[in-house]
Amino acid sequence: MENSISQHIKTIFKLLKDDGTFPNNDRLPVLIYKNAVELKGDKNPEAFEVLFKKNDWSNSWRNGIFNYHHYHSNTHEVLGIYAGTADVQLGGEHGSIAKLERGDVLIIPGGVAHKNLQSSNNFACVGAYPDGRSYDMNYGKPEERELAFQKILLIPLPTADPVSGKQ
Repeated sequence: MENSISQHIKTIFKLLKDDGTFPNNDRLPVLIYKNAVELKGDKNPEAFEVLFKKNDWSNSWRNGIFNYHHYHSNTHEVLGIYAGTADVQLGGEHGSIAKLERGDVLIIPGGVAHKNLQSSNNFACVGAYPDGRSYDMNYGKPEERELAFQKILLIPLPTADPVSGKQ
């Protein structure tokens, strides 16, 4: 039986502004689709990979989320949770906390810091990037800021939402 996009609720965090350490993104909000994908079986990362690729988000990987703040200055990122649960902090040390669980999708605009605060032992996700872009890694170091701000401004808007497509 095929996996399907279920009826889902889209949660929009407020825009996350520069906190002095992480640039974040004051133009695009973090999006969370709760129960975005109905998963069949114990684990099914393929359901996210197929959905994301169909909507032009590729260069995917399977793993977890780092337990330290980091961000990408050259691309947006989508994460599809296919096993377990996690509390992910967005925006830096004083940022918002998203409670993610199996079936959820988290879209992180370029520049937004993210960190796994805690997760279940079986936590796993699929990550991907619009148009298969490569990603860089930044950690909030002072020497990263100037170039990171310049690069974030150059990130193009995706041609499609990774869950709902071009709608």
